[in-house]
Amino acid sequence: MSENYGSISRNSQSQGSMSSLVYFSIVFVYLETVFRISMGLGLKYFPIVLLFALSFGCFCSILTNTPYKKFNTIVAVIFTVIPSVLFGVEMVCKTVLSQYYQLLSSADTAAENKLTDYMGAIISGILSKIIGLIFLIIPIIVLIVLLKTKRLTFGRKKVNAMLAMLTAGLVFDILGLLVIRLPWSGDITPKQLYYSDTDVDDQVEQLGILTMLRLDVKHSIFGAKGDTTDVNDFKDMNTVLNNDKAKKETKAEGESAKSNESETTPNVTDTSPNVLNVNLEKLADSAKNKDLKWLDTYFNNVTPTNKNEYTGKFKDYNVIFITAEGFTGYMIDKELTPTLYKLSHEGFVFNNFYTPLHYTSTSGGEFQNLTGLYPKNGNPISMKAIGSGKNNMYFSLAQQFNRLGRKSLGYHANDNDTYDRSHTHTVLGYTWQQGYNGLDMEKTSSGKSLWPQSDKYLIEHSINNYIDTKDPFHVYYMSISGHMPYNFSGDAMAARNKDKVANLKYSDETKAYIAANLELEYGLQSLVNTLEEKGIADKTLIVLAPDHIPYFDVDVIEELAGRKFGSSDLTNLKESDMDFDVYKNTLIMWTASMDKPVKVNKICGQVDILPTISNLLGLEYDSRMIVGTDILSDSTPLVIFTSRSWKTDKGIYNRYTGKFTLAKGVSMSDSEKDEYVTAMKKVVNAKLDASTKIVSTNYYNHVFKDTAIYGKLAKSN
Repeated sequence: MSENYGSISRNSQSQGSMSSLVYFSIVFVYLETVFRISMGLGLKYFPIVLLFALSFGCFCSILTNTPYKKFNTIVAVIFTVIPSVLFGVEMVCKTVLSQYYQLLSSADTAAENKLTDYMGAIISGILSKIIGLIFLIIPIIVLIVLLKTKRLTFGRKKVNAMLAMLTAGLVFDILGLLVIRLPWSGDITPKQLYYSDTDVDDQVEQLGILTMLRLDVKHSIFGAKGDTTDVNDFKDMNTVLNNDKAKKETKAEGESAKSNESETTPNVTDTSPNVLNVNLEKLADSAKNKDLKWLDTYFNNVTPTNKNEYTGKFKDYNVIFITAEGFTGYMIDKELTPTLYKLSHEGFVFNNFYTPLHYTSTSGGEFQNLTGLYPKNGNPISMKAIGSGKNNMYFSLAQQFNRLGRKSLGYHANDNDTYDRSHTHTVLGYTWQQGYNGLDMEKTSSGKSLWPQSDKYLIEHSINNYIDTKDPFHVYYMSISGHMPYNFSGDAMAARNKDKVANLKYSDETKAYIAANLELEYGLQSLVNTLEEKGIADKTLIVLAPDHIPYFDVDVIEELAGRKFGSSDLTNLKESDMDFDVYKNTLIMWTASMDKPVKVNKICGQVDILPTISNLLGLEYDSRMIVGTDILSDSTPLVIFTSRSWKTDKGIYNRYTGKFTLAKGVSMSDSEKDEYVTAMKKVVNAKLDASTKIVSTNYYNHVFKDTAIYGKLAKSN
């Protein structure tokens, strides 16, 4: 017995060792299978998932081939427990946050968030997937039993056995690499995903959880080789877009806005391009790397938007911008939320504004609102990357105000540095106050900070910092009252306003959602009243845009909207089977100087907010270098969803089905549709590529060298 490695006999050692050779492959195939069934991912790509799981299992078995049985057993336990836990974490992430997360992104984000703030949502997510989660821990239970009964041992194997496992691992891996190169249908193929560090949900579906997590580690160390739009396609894209200039869809009822000038407004409207004096061709010739050269070439081929009748309409106005946490416009009610109703109906009325859910939800939505760029669909998180890289965000509204010598202040009532805002928002140009860095948090009688905090409290306790400023100022609020989960027991704001919604004919969850968001309504009431008292309401532009819809509570959106948005189960917001109007939302741009509302039927999204504000203020910016476009210009309407599905005035394209559905009143021949869809796919991919490269290369500093004027973080209280 002393000659074997703790087995009962040589025969049992042999059986245990042989079974341990295939143990990991069995476990990993089991985990991937359970996960796919639980998440409804289907079997189309299962051969790829199977091959990579088998390969990974073979390689893991080699790691348990040392002379030390105890060490081997510990390794076996680790490689059973950790994958089982990670599969469970990804299942809950998708259920709670509607997205899968790469390993490094998950650890990074979790470390900065107070999980207790999400505890209700996490518990709900766990309960909704409890059966799948139980099945995921079965390998741990089985391993314990097998080790206890000594039916499975991890002793040292013979050299031939190890060579066989190494060979098998390589064969399975090579087969997997061959299978991903088959002519798979669809816009995003397994081969593309294997070499990319974006489109995480697609990686999980087509490659599997293990491969997605493994590639995240690999790409974080060595970088990704993902495809980018061919520069030769740029001119073709513009040809189609220029031939399809959207008809102007802005319809004004009466005078759109009082003139800000004492002089008579000239009849001739300046329609020159909104560009800066930048020689992009020359920059491309001297670019230090291929990504900078790609961006220079791309922007040199982008057709700029033109100035229009709204250019400079609000010149020298103050701007107060609010990103509304988890907001859906379907909750706005004339009686219950009179200020939200007033601002959304008496200013610019954007009838086709969308807030698609992009990577990392709040951070992704806020990034679009503030930069006019799409967030990368993967690690590193775009918003965090600009902070850690100390990027020059030349076109952010705060940076534009700073260059004019004006004040730019930002506030967020969270005492946790979520998404590293202490760095990101100072890079954007804000003098930043959050939590106990310059803010007085609202507390309970016992001295504990409320969760979530009140937007009304935040606005009222910060307004004196800027309201009497003589020069035009810019203030930014990242709201928090509407943060999930929505209930009357753990949500301080919902509990505070419970009586206000008691008689509404909605479910308790929907009532709690409305009650929590009443703090935003009351904050806006206080803000507008103060602006009017100070006599500057007609010199202040209020902008409000959501970061994202309340994605964890689609039932709430459907109840408020009085309609369904797809299948009966939209828990995970699967864009392959949903009505994209679930993302339809409210964008507010209001000032008291507007006599009548301006109805805008043009399709638009969050990336379009920054260039629209810049044009309204008459700021000098280059419309080619911002991925979004001025909504009030004649640019082609476009909203890009996280799946790379998209919507324009011509119709909506579903990437999963490959179907392009024409908009009402639009007619195209089959050949015209094919040409249009092909061109728009290139446009979509180019915009997403450009957004990612702008961040990764610090592109604006390449064009506008050392021009950033950073803000400062307020001192700790």
